[in-house]
Amino acid sequence: MNICIVKLSAMGDIVHTMVSLEFIRQKYPTANICWVVENSFKDILNQNQNIDKILPINLKSIKEKKRNIFSQISLLRTFAKHKFDIVIDAQGLLKSAIVSKIIAYSCRCEVVGFDRYSTREGLSAMFYSRTVKVAYKQNVITRNTKLFNTALDLSITKQNIDHKQLFWDIEPRPLGYVLFVVGASKPNKIYPKELFETVANGLNYDIKVIWANEFELSIATYLQQKCQNITIAQKQSLDELKQTISDSAMTIGGDTGPTHMAWGLNRPSLTIYGNTPAIRNSYHTAINQTISSSSKVDADRLDKDDFSIKDISPYEIIAKTDEILSLFKKN
Repeated sequence: MNICIVKLSAMGDIVHTMVSLEFIRQKYPTANICWVVENSFKDILNQNQNIDKILPINLKSIKEKKRNIFSQISLLRTFAKHKFDIVIDAQGLLKSAIVSKIIAYSCRCEVVGFDRYSTREGLSAMFYSRTVKVAYKQNVITRNTKLFNTALDLSITKQNIDHKQLFWDIEPRPLGYVLFVVGASKPNKIYPKELFETVANGLNYDIKVIWANEFELSIATYLQQKCQNITIAQKQSLDELKQTISDSAMTIGGDTGPTHMAWGLNRPSLTIYGNTPAIRNSYHTAINQTISSSSKVDADRLDKDDFSIKDISPYEIIAKTDEILSLFKKN
């Protein structure tokens, strides 16, 4: 069995999809499992022994130079050398469906993906040989595991997910700091810096702030100037980020990749939700919890003008953080 998984981006989405890998390997121990991913996110997949080959592409380059589409199509066709028996599009977007179809056509194999009612870009289903129906509003982990269960005749259960292992060769070191994730892909997913300041001053922990761009660095600098317990991490590669999260006592941030990475690493986390649905985007455990604003969120129609994340009390975050850390220390 030669299996191709297509999940191009982004960090949190890739982490949520990786859950299925160890169970694919258990069912098909000799399978050749490859993963097609955007080049900028390929390092997220490192340290997973169930991936035989990471196949990076660069669709983003097409936005810069339209003619790059030809080189990317040629690259996708070279993946036929792996002689895939099945391609699974776990993204459900038109671009990922086209990528999947090009690879499958070159290999003369089937493509499996979500049906037209199960994804935001329903036209993607036109490119699949088989489709899987699962409500778009369902939890993303549930959606992904149902897709793989159907495509590969698996039986991934909640108990399996609770005992997942996404990464190997990452040993937690008990450094004890709380990690702040102060950025996100959208402005209305970012918790205000002034409220982060209150959270920092209310926690009896050293706090490290990670950042990925100049805007996030400016927030980190603000917090360091205002709070005595703040240090700023150096800008990090994705591999370094995994270790930083693994070493932390807990990660706190919005609905964004590094916060979901903490869940993937089985480390404590608290995810702050405003305009996106916690019930869909996070997988709750005793040590991985969420706090949401009072907004009524529709996963099918996210409100870009919803900045209700700013209405979440920092004292609620402080109390929830202490609760999670106390539980984690007991275990």
